[in-house]
Amino acid sequence: MPDSNQHEAIRYRAFTPDDIAAGHALSSAVRWRHRPDDWRFAAQTSSGIAAVDASGAVVGTALAWKFGVEAASIGMFIVSPEHQQLGIGRELIERHIRELGARTVVMHAIGSGLALCETLGFEKTGTIHQHQGAAFQPPLVSLPPGERLRPIGANDTPRLVDLASRASGLDRSAVLPQLLDVASGIALDRDGELLGFALFRRFGDGHVIGPVVAPDSPNESRAKALISYWLALHAGMFVRVDTPARLGLSTWLEGLGLPHVDSIERVVRNGPLPVDATSIEYAIASQALG
Repeated sequence: MPDSNQHEAIRYRAFTPDDIAAGHALSSAVRWRHRPDDWRFAAQTSSGIAAVDASGAVVGTALAWKFGVEAASIGMFIVSPEHQQLGIGRELIERHIRELGARTVVMHAIGSGLALCETLGFEKTGTIHQHQGAAFQPPLVSLPPGERLRPIGANDTPRLVDLASRASGLDRSAVLPQLLDVASGIALDRDGELLGFALFRRFGDGHVIGPVVAPDSPNESRAKALISYWLALHAGMFVRVDTPARLGLSTWLEGLGLPHVDSIERVVRNGPLPVDATSIEYAIASQALG
């Protein structure tokens, strides 16, 4: 049984860059694949809270990202295994909820974290399937006539922000340019009009494909073409894709050699998000970013 005296000794303060090593140690303790650089990117793009014990050790974290004045996400939510069931996780989330106010808040959670979110007013909105692997054989996927894949250029950023914001229902004007600084990108183009895109970047002990945004198409061919592009360039590398289960890409990804290794629930408080159905987010950037 946890010692209730431990809870009395816990204090809460802002998460700072000096806490990155401690955050990385926490994520390693719960077997997350994050690198210190992944924590550094998270800390640079968010505001966070650290739970600290009497010795000064960081025993819990939760970071929050604001997307304009209407929405936010909470992620990097961890309590050390030795300090769970003390109410620390609830306090971390409640502090962010109070600060975020009336914003629509997105989280991804499983197990006890999911149960906690539901007691705090979050509602399930869908399941995310995590796929990862290194031995894949991507097919060549045909695009509709007049459409092609091309490298993303500097002048594409406003359109990328617009597509990403409409597909997710979250204002990506601040975070997407920062993602572009650490990612490579491929665009789906039709006669000079940018229709969709997919980013590829280092993450954990491999790489992640996401976000992937494209218009609806028969058999999800546009999304498959964007994902296949990156897989073909990085055969043999460890790659991860997090895709909403409802979109039906999981069977196709498994057939390529990217097994479905985990499922996590997407939950929303003060929802729903104003998603534009003309652009679909086939893979998310990360669970932390919503």
